[in-house]
Amino acid sequence: MKYTKLGKTDLEISTVGFGAWGISGRDWGKTDDRESMRALHAALDRGVTFIDTADTYGSGHSEELIAGVLKERGNADNIVIATKAGNNFYPYLNENQVITPGNPDYSKKHLIFAAEQSIKRLGVEALDILQLHSPDLDILERDEPWEALEALKKSGKIRHAGWSVQSFQETTQAHILERHHELIDVIQVRYNLLEREAENVLFPMALKYNTGVIVRIPILFGVLAGKFNRDSRFGEDDHRSFNLSPDKLEKYLIQLEKMKPFFEKHKNYSMAQLSLRFCIAHPAAHVVIPGMKTLKQVEENVVASDLDFISYEDFPRID
Repeated sequence: MKYTKLGKTDLEISTVGFGAWGISGRDWGKTDDRESMRALHAALDRGVTFIDTADTYGSGHSEELIAGVLKERGNADNIVIATKAGNNFYPYLNENQVITPGNPDYSKKHLIFAAEQSIKRLGVEALDILQLHSPDLDILERDEPWEALEALKKSGKIRHAGWSVQSFQETTQAHILERHHELIDVIQVRYNLLEREAENVLFPMALKYNTGVIVRIPILFGVLAGKFNRDSRFGEDDHRSFNLSPDKLEKYLIQLEKMKPFFEKHKNYSMAQLSLRFCIAHPAAHVVIPGMKTLKQVEENVVASDLDFISYEDFPRID
């Protein structure tokens, strides 16, 4: 496992992290908490020191599982946890049912409240990183979200402030980093072999300001692991029924066909490993956060950290 300093922060982290959306018990079909915790333990045993989650993942369930694993391990001072806030699910909770509509709420009051709740669920004194959870541009143009992050930093409730850039808005939202670069320590970006919009404006800006970059959706929900074909379908409780609808999946698979020569050239490594390596090969990127729900996925994904002999320039570009 290789390690790197996360931009201008004082955090030393593994270049492959653990994406904890998939273990939330929602949006990815049925999950087994025991298996999820085994996967988390396995990742930490193999040198992973960075975990990305969000308060809305399972309405706090992902954060609770992470807290359980850290408690079992006893000493986890080297583990960095990045969480997110901005989707207010709290009014929709009751004892029998969890309903989580988007319900965006980036008010100062809610963001401070949400940070405090994440601190309690994770069992920590302060959050290592709190990110705004993919807000629309009109929200980012307001003062209140940034005032909340500033207040949380000053109070010591968060150590570093971050922002998860909305998918497919990597260029249209890039000016927000220019405007708030002194406050923003970390950004999270959708980026993978088939979706490279972040390279145009956002990554150069992140390099300019030494902003930490977390890469999400690196395997494109499994497409870049070679898991699916044109007949693949997903259950109603799986977000991929929308994000990998038949027409979207068809488009991605056509693009993926053009990558075959590259994967065949490096056939000693899996498609997933090579796809993850691509994400951290870019000079602006620091850590990639694939979802890992099983021990097998952990064992495969962590290998990508050590493929540094494959450079960014080695990867093909397709239109």
